[in-house]
This record gives sequence, C-alpha cells and structure tokens, in this order.
Amino acid sequence: MTAQDNGLVGRRAAALPASATASLDASIKDLAAAGHDIINLTSGEVDFDTIAQASAAGIAAIESGFTRYTAAAGTAQLRQAVGDWLARRHGTSYGADQVVVANGAKHALFNAFMALLDPGDEVLLPAPYWVSFPHLITLAGGSPVVVRGRAENGFKITPGDLSQHLTGRTKVLVLNNPVNPTGAVYRKDELEALADRAAGANLRIISDEIYAELAYPPATFTSLASISQDAMSRTVTINGVSKTFAMTGWRIGYAAAPLAVAKAMAAIQSHAASAPSAISQRAALAALTSEGVVAELDRRRASLDSRRQVLLGGLRGVPGIGVPFEPAGAFFVLAGVEASYGPRGDGTVIGSAADYARHLLERELVGVVPGESFGAPGYVRISYVAEETRLREAIGRLRRFAAAAPQSSAMVTPG
Repeated sequence: MTAQDNGLVGRRAAALPASATASLDASIKDLAAAGHDIINLTSGEVDFDTIAQASAAGIAAIESGFTRYTAAAGTAQLRQAVGDWLARRHGTSYGADQVVVANGAKHALFNAFMALLDPGDEVLLPAPYWVSFPHLITLAGGSPVVVRGRAENGFKITPGDLSQHLTGRTKVLVLNNPVNPTGAVYRKDELEALADRAAGANLRIISDEIYAELAYPPATFTSLASISQDAMSRTVTINGVSKTFAMTGWRIGYAAAPLAVAKAMAAIQSHAASAPSAISQRAALAALTSEGVVAELDRRRASLDSRRQVLLGGLRGVPGIGVPFEPAGAFFVLAGVEASYGPRGDGTVIGSAADYARHLLERELVGVVPGESFGAPGYVRISYVAEETRLREAIGRLRRFAAAAPQSSAMVTPG
C-alpha cells in the first residue's frame, strides 16, 4: 500500500496483510489453470468430495425453497445438532443456546475475539501459529503475545512457557489442537496442565479444534472444554464442517461457549453478517446427523494417515530438509530448510524459507508455504492432502531441487 493510499484507510486496515496462504494458493491455482504441472502442497483443504448426505441436503434445501434468512446464530436444529455432535464425539455439554453458527470457523474466531477483547488486552499466542491468528487479535483491538514452543517438544507450549509471558493485561489464551501448521496433538495431561495454569491466571481460552477429527493413532484428540467444569466455563470452542466433511466452500463454522459469550457473539454477528447461508446450514445439519458419516470419516482419516506416512518417509531422503518431529494430526508437516540456505549450483541463493518456497515453485513447480507467516522462520509447511502418486512425484522433485545445491546438507529425521 502506497503512502497516498495509506491516508484513505484506518491504521488497522493499512497494517493488515492479505492471508499469505490464501494468496499463495490462489497464485498456484492460476499457474495450474494456465497449463503448468503444479504439485500444490500448500492447501488447507482435503481433496475428498463433500460428504454425500450434505450435498443432497443442500440440493433439497434449494428445491424446497429453504433459501431465506435464518436466525442470526443459525437455525435451532443446527445449533442443537452441533451440541449433540460435540457431546458424542468430544464429551462436552453444550446446549443449543450456547452455540453460534458462523460463516466458517475463521468468522467464528473473529466473533470470539470481538466478544472477549477490549483495546490493549493481551492474548497469549503459541507459535508456530495459524497465519490469521495475530491479525484477528489486532483487528479486535488486542495485542498478540507470542509464546514460542520448542521443537524438541513438538512445538507444544507448557504452563511454564505461559508463566513467562503473563502480565496484568493478559486476558486470553489461544490454543489450536491439532495444530496448524505443525500437526502436533496435545495429550490430555498437557491440556489439563495448561487449563490449570489458565485458571490460576483467570484467563479466557479460545480453543480452535477445527482438525479435531484428524488425529492419527496412537494419538487421540481431547477437547479442552471436556477437561473440567472450570475449563468449560472459560473456553470458547471453535470448530466447523470444513475440514471434517470436506465442506470448505459451504462456509459453515461454529463456536460453543458459555452462555454470556455466545449471546455476545450472536449479537456481533447479527450486525456484521446476519445469518450464515440457509442452504449451507441444511447441508451441515445432514453432515452432523446422517447415518454412515462417522464410518466415512474413519475411511478418510485412514487415507490421510497413509499419505502422511508417504510424505514423512520421502522427506527422510531429501538433503537439506529436516523434520524435527512426526506430526500426529491435521494434514501438515512443518519441515526445516535452514540446511538448504546458501548459493546453489543453478545460480540462485536461498537465505530464507520464503526464498526456498519461491525457488522451489519456479524451478520444480512444487508449492509449499514459507514458515515466516506462521511465526516459524526457517521452516516450510507441506500439506499432504494430494494423492499418494503426486506426493511421491513431489518428493522426487524435492530431491532434484536439492541436487542443484553445491554441497550436501545435514538432515534431521523424525524422532
């Protein structure tokens, strides 16, 4: 944005970058549309079809004329179905009046930050973090305080890490579990310890659990709000149908929260966006309530797990790439590329993860996301939602890219 343009908008908007992952994904899709053989490993969406029951319900909604406004927080049926789903799958206890259905989980997060934060409130944000978290916090008037996880702990934070960053202005802790971009999954005992520390500091918690259904055995997912009554009383649980049911474009996310917070979020949404799409709500209702859906989710999780193993196994043989730990959830690997830094035999120079990603795309037509946007310089995020044949081809291209370096680099394998 130029200095002249800067005068046209407020400071918060002027300082706000576009989503790095969304912009990169759009550019890669444009290249693919132009005929280039791109292997896109940047994606934050699975390549499966939308759950069949959801698609059928969406069509039925249109044909029956269910195309008008609903209540701002979503239909009573869908809000009850969300509460029931969370109870069955995650052991929480939310009533329909504690659920707010939004235009995607990102919108639900925005509502939550707007409802919880006053100007100047500090928000503890574990890093590496999803790219939009710091910007959602600042848009709501808060100040993100980065709490850096250690690679040897799977980048997961500890109560001790939190304690080092607490001040009189700390109000909210953000947790993402399973984690984007690392794929880490917090154990129940780790969540219990974090919940205890949050209670001691009287923190509210926003728990982004959008990848809850994608934890690979032996890892298991635990919802933070299921830890204790106290944890539930201070937690806003964020989830949605996008990742679970392959419904990214339907734009349905939701928040489940203490009643006062849910009411505040519904009020904010009523002024900012009104209700989510009625058609999409009917589709989401079918996804959450239809028979056979859980079995299909199990099949899809197993397929992603197989792809995860293909990618991890392949990366072990690529010079200059290090995987500090084996991810257990979501569908990403956070890989270190600092060992690839320096001049290369093809005349290029790599001095950052952004350089690595750019040259990899230009030379080998493989798209990965540089870690700078995730608070993880020196790393790239690699998605494994592509078909296994394409993952193997991508690994071959990564090896070829590494071979252009003038010297062999050290490699770290998963522990």
